[in-house]
Amino acid sequence: MSDITFSVTATAASPTRTDVQARNFSLVLDEPPSLGGTDSGPNPVEYELASLAGCLNVTGHVVAREMGISIESLTMTLSGALNPAKFMGQSDADRAGFKGITVEMKVSSSADEATLEKWRTTVESRCPVSDNLVNGTGVSIKVTT
Repeated sequence: MSDITFSVTATAASPTRTDVQARNFSLVLDEPPSLGGTDSGPNPVEYELASLAGCLNVTGHVVAREMGISIESLTMTLSGALNPAKFMGQSDADRAGFKGITVEMKVSSSADEATLEKWRTTVESRCPVSDNLVNGTGVSIKVTT
């Protein structure tokens, strides 16, 4: 299978709000009031967690089908802590991003624990978003006028 390229376009609607077009979909990203925003949408790191959840869901169901197991329900809770000091230009003591991300997957399935553990490790290794986060995909940013 050959590479597929995904892209989005984004416009700064305000200093904290970003309007994004992804295919035929519009997304709004904004900061909560505590970070100077108007709370008109999830913030970028919440979208990052949501992206991981969405990818784990899709990958989880693909892998379950391949393994011949049934997933009756899948609920996930994702969280990550970060120190906003670097983002706010106050300190370089911590990195700007999450210190780590925790994912709790609550799965309802007739599969036994060993099978679900094999499913989990396969999902984790094949999820593109998880791969991007774990393996530090390079990012190239350039400015044009």
